[in-house]
Amino acid sequence: MKKKNIDFESGCWTDRRKHSAFSLMETFFQFHDPAAAKNRLYEMMDYAQNRKVLMKDNPSVIFHLYLSLRSFVRAGYCLQFKSKKWAIHDSAEPALHLMLGSLSKEEYRDPFLVFQKAFSGFTIRDFDHFLAEIVYFSLGSFNNVPESNIVTPFIHLNKMLDAAQLILERRKRKKNEVPAVASSNQPADSLFAPS
Repeated sequence: MKKKNIDFESGCWTDRRKHSAFSLMETFFQFHDPAAAKNRLYEMMDYAQNRKVLMKDNPSVIFHLYLSLRSFVRAGYCLQFKSKKWAIHDSAEPALHLMLGSLSKEEYRDPFLVFQKAFSGFTIRDFDHFLAEIVYFSLGSFNNVPESNIVTPFIHLNKMLDAAQLILERRKRKKNEVPAVASSNQPADSLFAPS
């Protein structure tokens, strides 16, 4: 069976180079501060629910976020399949309520579960439709509100943003770890003892 590559559609908002799921998420967080992206997403949801209220942000900023979130969702779709290869079980790390964000303790330990849960209930097309709806309804004043369920995809997208940030932090920490080189004649503890 031939592997099917997913186009992340990142050419409009980032450079034209080919991205992996991880590198695209790193690029996403270079363009968008995680807290600011979540806040803007919340504002878009709020304005989409309010009738006859127009979002005051520059439409180009909202459109840029829309394009980058579409790519982010596609990268997240790929991450759900990498959990066995890249699972980071960091049970030694304490899970403070501030660090959890929107994640449960189980999702904090294995952030790939967030992507698996999101894409077990929704497809990429569902997330695309959700993003298009909230952008459309937040940038215009209308008498009606979105007809489809926009709350559940919003919750999943928030969790995906938290999980992606957590995965990238743990990958960076794992890359920066330097294993202690122990001599075969000395126990590991004696390497750091003062002479």
